[in-house]
Parts: sequence; structure tokens; C-alpha cells
Amino acid sequence: MERSKLSFWVWLFYFILFEVVVYLGLSYLLSGIGESNQLQEENTVVPNWVKAVVFILLYLLCMLIAVMVVSNMVPNKYRPQLMRWVYLGLLGLPVMLILLFN
Repeated sequence: MERSKLSFWVWLFYFILFEVVVYLGLSYLLSGIGESNQLQEENTVVPNWVKAVVFILLYLLCMLIAVMVVSNMVPNKYRPQLMRWVYLGLLGLPVMLILLFN
């Protein structure tokens, strides 16, 4: 029982590290897209929409690659537990989008 609790915290650390690295990498990569000043007379919806869609697609690609790599590393009996982290990452995606535009 103690080992499973320890492994949960280790995987939580890896998950948070993955999320932070992906967010910082994608925000740096997409820093030139979009308008930082939302309150201006020109239309800012389209550039920011493009930035949001590209961020979502690249995030999903990174998550897919991570799931493929991790699922090949863990034994078969632990693969169903991997989906818990995928769903948690998808729940964190709107939070990252809010942080991206603030």
C-alpha cells in the first residue's frame, strides 16, 4: 500500500512537470501570434482565435505523444490507469488557455 501511494505522488510530479514544460514551451512558441492588447479598436478576435486553436492542437499532439511513450513503458496491467492522467490533462487545458491570454 505504501508503495502505491509513493508511486501516485511520483506520477503526479511527472504530470505537473509535463504540464508546466508543455505550457511554457507552447506559450513561447506561440508568443508572436495574437494580440496582447484586447481593448483596441482593431479586430483582435481572429488572431487570438488562431492562437487558441493552434495551442489546443499542439497540446493534444504533445499529450498523444506522451501517452504513446508512457503506455509503451508501463506494464499492461497499469495501462488503464493512464487514462486518469489524460482526463486530468484535458481538464487542465482550459486553465492553460486562460493563463495564455492573461
